[in-house]
Amino acid sequence: MNYIIIAAIGALASIMANKGIAVFNDGFRPIVPQYLEGKINRKELAAMSFAISFGLVIGFGIPTSIAATIILIHCLLLTTDIIGTWCPDNNKGTILAGVIGAVYGVFILVGLEAVVTLFAMLPYNFLNALGAVSKYVTVAFAIFPSLAVAYQHGFKKGVISAVITVFAFFTIKKFGVFTIGSANIALNAEGMSMLVGTMTMLFYATKVKSESTGANTALVNVFSEKVARIRKNWVLLAIMGALLAAATSLSIVAGDPTSLALLAAGSYSEAALAAFARAIGFVPLVFTTAIVTGVYGPAGCTFVFVVGLACFGNPLLAAVIGACVMVAELGLINVFAKGMDKFPGVKDMGEHIRTSMNKVLEVTLLVGAVVAAEQMSAAVGIAGIGALFVIGCQLLNRTSKKPIVELAVGPVACIAFGILINILIVLQLVTLAA
Repeated sequence: MNYIIIAAIGALASIMANKGIAVFNDGFRPIVPQYLEGKINRKELAAMSFAISFGLVIGFGIPTSIAATIILIHCLLLTTDIIGTWCPDNNKGTILAGVIGAVYGVFILVGLEAVVTLFAMLPYNFLNALGAVSKYVTVAFAIFPSLAVAYQHGFKKGVISAVITVFAFFTIKKFGVFTIGSANIALNAEGMSMLVGTMTMLFYATKVKSESTGANTALVNVFSEKVARIRKNWVLLAIMGALLAAATSLSIVAGDPTSLALLAAGSYSEAALAAFARAIGFVPLVFTTAIVTGVYGPAGCTFVFVVGLACFGNPLLAAVIGACVMVAELGLINVFAKGMDKFPGVKDMGEHIRTSMNKVLEVTLLVGAVVAAEQMSAAVGIAGIGALFVIGCQLLNRTSKKPIVELAVGPVACIAFGILINILIVLQLVTLAA
């Protein structure tokens, strides 16, 4: 049964990533709409998914899973993001994604240590450093509402919105931890500050006067349309919720390192409480990104892991409740989105949201790429060469007759730099041997 469940999770998650329905990486989710809107092509999307997710799989997901002999969900669902986007966006590609995802799910269940050993065989395992590419995406994404305000309402209001957002982030980061019994509940500062920024954006939108009477009825329901795209796939998401809850109840997977460690130690109630606290903190982040992108997460707000832990040893019951929880999430997000759509300034706000998201991603991915490349440059003992390589690629790209989309420059440059370092190390070893 374990192999069937893990194969089904891998297959379905890969299929949903292939169709742009749901991706696990919060930093990758805002990029998917860029492809859906035709701003980047499939190859660029695939390169981005690899650059953003694979370093986290190797450097974080798999080692954590090996330590507890339970699969941390990151090493499964981050990879299915990659599998889905690397397969063509057609019927054959969808089938291929499902097959590869299923095979990977089984492989990761039986061969965790082999994967780590394989990449450790490289002269320099640059994939660990590659995880830094997406290091700042989630936190920086909280500022996109303020940028949208600046585009729509002017620089001064944008600054005010940014100050409020940063203050919210600082306050929650500093004081957003509460103790209930033996569990610590930590609010997610990135998600909460993004929510505050979004509410500020909506506040300014309410001040925009309608161009004509009755204009509200003619508004394009920007947020509701995004959520409708998610909700029409509710069956697939419900099945995924059922599978994840069942897998957690069987100790196959866990949603985060804390609950994983507690689950491995047999502390099921404590693990459920820890998972519940984490899920509460991630609600604003998941809901807000879903509403503005039209792309959901295969694990939703991660309450399905709480269900699995609460129903430990009873996968059938966990599956039923997990499916219901996922459907309930979609209902709540739809109510939230419809409420946001009632603001009169939303029609014009949609384009500013898309523009600001794109700008934020351009900067954060480039900064993350510089940080990652600098970590890699330590392998050759030349500080600064990593930053030089990435920034050089960025500037050369702007003068190219066929430039890469700005979003992809940093991650692609990091991959190229990591390969180059391995080639240089091999050449150096060969030279010394000769």
